[in-house]
Amino acid sequence: MREVVLDTETTGIEVREGHRIIEIGCVELVDRRLTGRHFHVYINPEREVEEGAFAVHGISDEFLADKPLFKDVADDFMHFVSGARLVIHNAAFDIGFLDAELTRLGGGHGRMADHCAVIDTLLMAREKHPGQRNSLDALCKRYGVDNSQRDLHGALLDAEILADVYLTMTGGQTALSLASHGAEQEGSSVGPGAIRRLDPDRPRLRVVHPNEEELAAHVERLAAIEKSAGFALWSTAPAE
Repeated sequence: MREVVLDTETTGIEVREGHRIIEIGCVELVDRRLTGRHFHVYINPEREVEEGAFAVHGISDEFLADKPLFKDVADDFMHFVSGARLVIHNAAFDIGFLDAELTRLGGGHGRMADHCAVIDTLLMAREKHPGQRNSLDALCKRYGVDNSQRDLHGALLDAEILADVYLTMTGGQTALSLASHGAEQEGSSVGPGAIRRLDPDRPRLRVVHPNEEELAAHVERLAAIEKSAGFALWSTAPAE
C-alpha cells in the first residue's frame, strides 16, 4: 500500500478569490513505512501573497519571484502522487486548491480524485476525539509528536509531522527507514528480508539501561499509543 502525506501553503485561504498554491510538500509511505522519498517545490503564484497568509508561513513575494510556475512542475507532482492514497489534514482545503490549479492547466488533467484516493486526518481526529481541539499542533501534543521546529508553517515539514501523527493515530506502530532523507531505495544491495550477518569478532556492545525518568516517559508514550490504537506492541501482553 502506497500513501503520500501531503501539505500545501497558499497565497490566501479562499480559492474562490483566486488564491494560488505557493508550496507543495509530500512524503511517501509504503506499507506504513517512511521510504525517505519526498516531493517538495516552491511555486510562483503569479499574484501577491496576502499579509495574513505571510504571517502563517513567512513565504514572501520576493522569495517566490524566480520560482517555477505550477504548469512547470505539474507533471512531476502528478507522477509522484498518482495511484497513491493521499493523507491530508483538512483535505478539502488542499484538494480544492490543487483541483483549481489542474483546471487552469486545461488539457484534460481532471481532478485529484481522478488520480488518488484521499484520507482526511482532521475528520479522522474529530471522530476519535469529539469535542477536542484537533489541529495538527494539538494532535502533536496529544500523541507526543515533536513539532518544536514548527515556528512557521512549511509544507514539507508539516507533511513530515503529519506522517508521524497519522501513523501513531491509526496504529501506534511506525517503522524506521534506514535510507537517508530523500534518498531512493532502488539499487540497494540490502532489500527487504535480506540477512546481514554481524562480524562474530566485533567488540561487545555496551548495554545502557534507562533511568527512572526515561522509564516513566516510556510508560507515558505506551499509554498514548494504547489510547489511540487499543494496543501497543511493546506493552506486556495480557496473560491468557
